Amino acid sequence: MSEEIFNTKQTELSNGIKLITIKKDSQIAAVHVGVDIGSLFEEKNEKGIAHFIEHMLFKGTRDRTNEKLNSELENLGGEYNAYTDFNCTVYSATILKEELESAVTLLGDMLLNSTFPVNEIEKERGVILAEIRSINDDIEDLSFMRVNEMAFKYSPLREDTIGNENVIKKVERKQLIDFYNKYYVPNNSFISIVSPFEHEDIIKMVIKYFGHWINKKFEKKEIIPEHHQFIKKISYKKEIEQSTIIYLYTFNGLTKDEELALRILNFKFGESSNSILFRKLREERGLSYDVYTHLDTSNNVKTLYIYTSVAEKNVDEAIEVIDTAIEDIKTEKITFNDNTVALMKKILKTAIASTLEDSTDLGNYVIHQAMDDENIYEFIQDMKNMGNVKSKDLYNVSRKVLQKPTIHVFLPEKRG
Repeated sequence: MSEEIFNTKQTELSNGIKLITIKKDSQIAAVHVGVDIGSLFEEKNEKGIAHFIEHMLFKGTRDRTNEKLNSELENLGGEYNAYTDFNCTVYSATILKEELESAVTLLGDMLLNSTFPVNEIEKERGVILAEIRSINDDIEDLSFMRVNEMAFKYSPLREDTIGNENVIKKVERKQLIDFYNKYYVPNNSFISIVSPFEHEDIIKMVIKYFGHWINKKFEKKEIIPEHHQFIKKISYKKEIEQSTIIYLYTFNGLTKDEELALRILNFKFGESSNSILFRKLREERGLSYDVYTHLDTSNNVKTLYIYTSVAEKNVDEAIEVIDTAIEDIKTEKITFNDNTVALMKKILKTAIASTLEDSTDLGNYVIHQAMDDENIYEFIQDMKNMGNVKSKDLYNVSRKVLQKPTIHVFLPEKRG
């Protein structure tokens, strides 16, 4: 693979916006606008504000009411969306190529001119509180929230991006606008556009709708990594049939090569549909239908989870199986070989090809690489470096990372 794998140009506008244009022969165009602010950077009395603002940007601007804005977005005939994560907030539209300028117009209006109407804030407060309650009703989502709360004393990873219920109930319009004015600035923003049009034409289009956005100084608080606590806790919940088990590990401080080895290990350990945990918990013991690992290598996050759900009577056996599998990896009883790395390389190639085929996925990928201050062609280096990963690297990283987990177990609350 060469670094000309897609036709791209990176431009910094005079007001500080980092723009990535990708020329792709397609009838579809994709626009992503990312603001480099997420829930990690909120203060205690702001938990959920970044996510609340994401909702509010669809609620009206100086020139468009809520109804007019959302009608025009719908009339693009494509898909429009937004999401907030720990590090950033992203607004996107995937449309026919002839609708690109209309999409850029609307996203520009939302980002620069939102008005935060009081009546819409109250409606959206109710929507977000309902969203929080829905998580509390979902045993899997709640398991992840509980283990994060246990794992950290100070880290903002304790709180879900959606926010703290007590904060959401009390947050005022001024708080939302102050946070918006502080961080929604062009020099903290990134745009990726995938389209069949020339780079210079896209640059002119973005300048037309985002160029008058005024550059401002801003400061984000420093995120200090916190190692997870070594602790196990059992909680009880009414009206659940299955118990859940979740492990959490953190891995701050790994090198890029070690993270690559961890990605390969994670695939074999719990991510693939024929993983070690799947084979041992489901195929060999018949203890679980749902078992997987989740790895997040994002800046300031660096977490690895193990999740499964089992019958209450099988909780202790399932934990023993997980612990034994981890120990067998660390002591090299489970054998990794060149085929493990070769398979992962093939899977990465497939994932890359899939991303390059899909304009939306490609735009989303490059904007995250840019916001993380990473090379948008980093996957090429990963492909090269995979050839250097040996089985000893998988064992070494397992011994570094899979140590003293935070463990949370949900059991059904006894009836009567």
